[in-house]
Amino acid sequence: MASGVKPRVKVPSKAAAGETITIKTLISHKMESGQRKDDDGNRIPRSIINRFTADFNGQNVIDITLEPAISTNPYFQFDSLVPEAGEFVFKWYDDDGSVYEETKKIAIG
Repeated sequence: MASGVKPRVKVPSKAAAGETITIKTLISHKMESGQRKDDDGNRIPRSIINRFTADFNGQNVIDITLEPAISTNPYFQFDSLVPEAGEFVFKWYDDDGSVYEETKKIAIG
């Protein structure tokens, strides 16, 4: 894992079957676009989170492709239907080949 990269996810611990919940995610990442130059005039290489996915019990909920114009520390908030108890798996894909993963369980109650 690259230094300073840390995903954070907020998912309710329980929901009613069939309820729509709000999920919030944030990943700490500098998101270098590849367009800037350093003090010596050399181009700073691109280094971004280029894809974000969320699955629930193996079924894809959201799949986003990110471009260099995305801001530092990308934040996503989205709604998801919860048909049953299970586990969300969130993945962030970095240009350097790293994949950052976070999982959150949700109960029905």
